[in-house]
Amino acid sequence: MAAMFAPLRERNYRLWAAADLVSTAGTWMQVLGLNWLILSDTGSAATMGLVVMLQALPVLVLGTWGGALADRLPARPLLIASQAVRALLALALLTHGGHPLIFAVALASGVISSVEGPALGRFGSALVPPSALGSALALGSVLSSAGRIGGMALGGVLVGVTGPAVLFLINAVSYLAVIGALAAMRTGELRVLPTAAAGERGVLSGLRYIAGQPVVLIVLALSFVLGSLGRNYQVSMAAMVAGPLHGSSGSYGLLSTVFAVGAVLGGLLLAGSGRSTLRVLLGTGLAISVLQICSGLAPDVTSFAALILPIAAGAVVFDTVVSTRIQLDTREDMRGRVLAAVGIVSSLSGMFGAPAVGWLCDTAGPRGALLLGGVVTTAAALAGAAAIARAQGRRLHLPHPEPLVPAEQLA
Repeated sequence: MAAMFAPLRERNYRLWAAADLVSTAGTWMQVLGLNWLILSDTGSAATMGLVVMLQALPVLVLGTWGGALADRLPARPLLIASQAVRALLALALLTHGGHPLIFAVALASGVISSVEGPALGRFGSALVPPSALGSALALGSVLSSAGRIGGMALGGVLVGVTGPAVLFLINAVSYLAVIGALAAMRTGELRVLPTAAAGERGVLSGLRYIAGQPVVLIVLALSFVLGSLGRNYQVSMAAMVAGPLHGSSGSYGLLSTVFAVGAVLGGLLLAGSGRSTLRVLLGTGLAISVLQICSGLAPDVTSFAALILPIAAGAVVFDTVVSTRIQLDTREDMRGRVLAAVGIVSSLSGMFGAPAVGWLCDTAGPRGALLLGGVVTTAAALAGAAAIARAQGRRLHLPHPEPLVPAEQLA
């Protein structure tokens, strides 16, 4: 338990955590408001998908340049500026500019994310000592899940009473919490991260560095495969409920809640254990892949929910350990560019995975999609473990699925 609260000993981290919780809730309220607005006007899920794509494309195109900028520029003023622009974009939605404005805001948000994402990761590692980074990232995941649950719940109530405009306004105000936290931080307590030498500050230098890190490349490949075929449960859950499980809209809401609870538990488990190792990453990846196969065989909603809970917990553990290892196992002066690569892989897995899982559900059925996806991700986890062992010159030794057992057994 001591590891869980280690990051909270840092005043700057406490400020950041509180502001992040508020901002995340506001962000998800805006997501809900935008979805409501688009569906009310067009009834088109494809238009919603276009908005998501417009947000993801700049990260794919500009992510490497954003990472290079994050490694050059001081993170704190850069983040204050990005939060101010995001607040203005949220306020712009209040002008009722129609779909062109929504598309423009989505595209601009993606451009900001291409720089802001690496800068956030770099700044986060400056808030705590390296020994507490894993717990800090895990607690951040808990706060993100809690903010998402709270934001969606409150937004779901408000949107029916006030309409989506109030949600956009609340989101704009929520960015002020982040700006205030950044302004109130004690800069003397921030850990100073080294910057790259003059000849190593460009995009190509970052790409060459990543290409020379075999373990990092294997972890990124695993993240892509498991993220694309083993993450898109919002698609497969809906297909399972509407199909073989013969559930209702209430059943889907229940499963979504269980998934969110599992995500919170996974973050707490990892923060409490403080074990963000490659063995945990590989063991968790294998465990959630096997559980995905089991979920494809679930006979009813109850048993499916019982499997969704540890899958969600394991997914958070896996993603958090990926981020932790990527940061701890690479040079700090390359951190922005390495984190940009993580963001690009995450965007690619989302853009490829959701349509791929949807297509599998339509062609092979929801059970077939889960089974096939689980088999592929299980094979990927085993191959990744063998590849990492070979790259490190060690014998393959997978742990038991530690992240899915009680925390006291991990100590």
